[in-house]
Amino acid sequence: MQVRNKINIAIDGPAGAGKSTIAKAIARELGIAYLDTGAMYRACGLKALNLGIDCFDAEQITQMIQDTSIDITYEGGVQKVWLDGTDVTSLIRTQEVSKAASDIGTNANVRKKLVHLQQTIAADKSVVMDGRDIAMYVLPNADFKFYVTASVEERAKRRYKDLYESNTLNGRSMDDLIVEIAARDYVDMNREAAPLRPADDAEIVDTSCLTADEAVEYILTKIMDKEEG
Repeated sequence: MQVRNKINIAIDGPAGAGKSTIAKAIARELGIAYLDTGAMYRACGLKALNLGIDCFDAEQITQMIQDTSIDITYEGGVQKVWLDGTDVTSLIRTQEVSKAASDIGTNANVRKKLVHLQQTIAADKSVVMDGRDIAMYVLPNADFKFYVTASVEERAKRRYKDLYESNTLNGRSMDDLIVEIAARDYVDMNREAAPLRPADDAEIVDTSCLTADEAVEYILTKIMDKEEG
């Protein structure tokens, strides 16, 4: 399955809705690049943690981001994230880094720098980009915009399964995860800089009752119908 022209596809949504899994599959099916923008924020969050900086300390975070280099490369179609010249791809998926990424994402200067990098990447190639503000702020002129969501309970259920299988629950219950995800939603939806919400022209895809494959098939059909039309 190939697209005829250069296209940008924006996929937004809350944590745990499956947008990254879906975005990767769509990029693979279409033979175009996938950009996980959340990984960039995670890299910044990792640096703040390593430096012992409070992610809500606007002055220190602004200074840190000015002295921070974030790069994205692809090896065998797999995205790698580089922080100040070091590959941190395997270090940014912990719960601690995830929270730091959400907190640091409230800083307008961090978002400004990373959005510029994301736009530069999208200007040069066809790309599927997923995040929380892609259609609204990063790629407002994207050819396709989707907002992937699911209920808090369903997202907690998926998160519990992932953590259980990786033996990283650390004593947390399903109720604990529901509270964590709801709190993350509140921060993302109420931050001053680029709050999470669907773009007016985005198609809502609720995955609460869909498998990842079903969601991918639905979105691909929408894309190919327009491309072939």
